[in-house]
Amino acid sequence: NKGEWDKSKGAEADHEFALQWLTACRRVLKDDGTIWVSGTMHNIYSVGFALQQLGYKFLNEICWYKPNASPNLSTRYFTHSHESVIWAAKSEKSKHKFDYQRMKQIAGGKQMRSLWMDIDVNDEPQDIWSIPTPPGAEKKFGKHPTQKPLALLERIILASTKPEDTVLDPFTGSSTTGIAAIRHNRHFIGIDTNSEYLELSVKRLEEELARISDKPRLIKELA
Repeated sequence: NKGEWDKSKGAEADHEFALQWLTACRRVLKDDGTIWVSGTMHNIYSVGFALQQLGYKFLNEICWYKPNASPNLSTRYFTHSHESVIWAAKSEKSKHKFDYQRMKQIAGGKQMRSLWMDIDVNDEPQDIWSIPTPPGAEKKFGKHPTQKPLALLERIILASTKPEDTVLDPFTGSSTTGIAAIRHNRHFIGIDTNSEYLELSVKRLEEELARISDKPRLIKELA
């Protein structure tokens, strides 16, 4: 557990919570919008089932491989070195956005698949994204226990959104999603119940906005 907010309340209660927040997301999701959800074996299967129950359409399942994952000190099981990322559209009829040409360019001119090893851009990408966990520079204002690397969120945002689109993260944490959104000219809305992490988010977002000199100050005061 990473904190009180991360503690399981039991399989049924956890699944009911997944249904609640995924329903709320679907209500505000545009017809051509998509949702990305990352998780581990502790929650991703429940989330996947909830997505199906609510009528979302699965587009891809990505495996985010962490080449610098923490070692398994107990020596009682395999090292946990990946997270699953589900990409889904609002419904079976949705016409989602996918920047195929941008992804092909990043992949060295080859067609991008669901396995993407950052070893040689001339290799044909396949279906695991090998991206290290966040470096120290991305934690300069403080740490979040489940912080995602900026490279992961940039890849997601570039693949499935267009400039001026709005990106919502209902569990924003330290707002890496927001950094990626601002950096690539997207609007951002972040939600979290933890005031400490919201303060961390503001510091990171303020720095990013200052770095991009032509961006106005967009962060509203947190209540």
